[in-house]
Amino acid sequence: MIAQIILTGLLTFVLLYAFMEYRRAPAIGLLSMLAAATALYFVWVPAHATRIAALVGIGRGVDLMLYIWVVISLLVLLNLHLKLRIQLEQITILARELAIANVRSPLSAEERVQVAALHTLGDSLFGDAGTISPSSVMKASGPVETSSNTAAVRGPP
Repeated sequence: MIAQIILTGLLTFVLLYAFMEYRRAPAIGLLSMLAAATALYFVWVPAHATRIAALVGIGRGVDLMLYIWVVISLLVLLNLHLKLRIQLEQITILARELAIANVRSPLSAEERVQVAALHTLGDSLFGDAGTISPSSVMKASGPVETSSNTAAVRGPP
């Protein structure tokens, strides 16, 4: 009797949820309501489940319900897998289109010279070991041209 009360509460919750979801996905909502109502009936009249199980060659009604539950669960799992696969394909297509839409033009000759100058300046400051020494700072701190054409490298457009 306690199990019947607990199952009734859970199945009633499923029924209410399916009813609320009916507007969003009518087929899923209808099938969920039908399954929950059938399960509620068999919870309170288990002898009928046993009779139906005997008709299809299964010994007990609870075994029949378990087999049906496994099949429904596998169908739901397959459905979720297919939806996830479609979403991943859509994400791939969107990422590809976004990458194509945001292609940057290659650096001009002037910009390549500016990048090379910055690398040379970094090498003279940090050396091979990556440390700054006072002598390297003094060597690199000579006159620096600060016009906007040579001092900055443009970022993304």
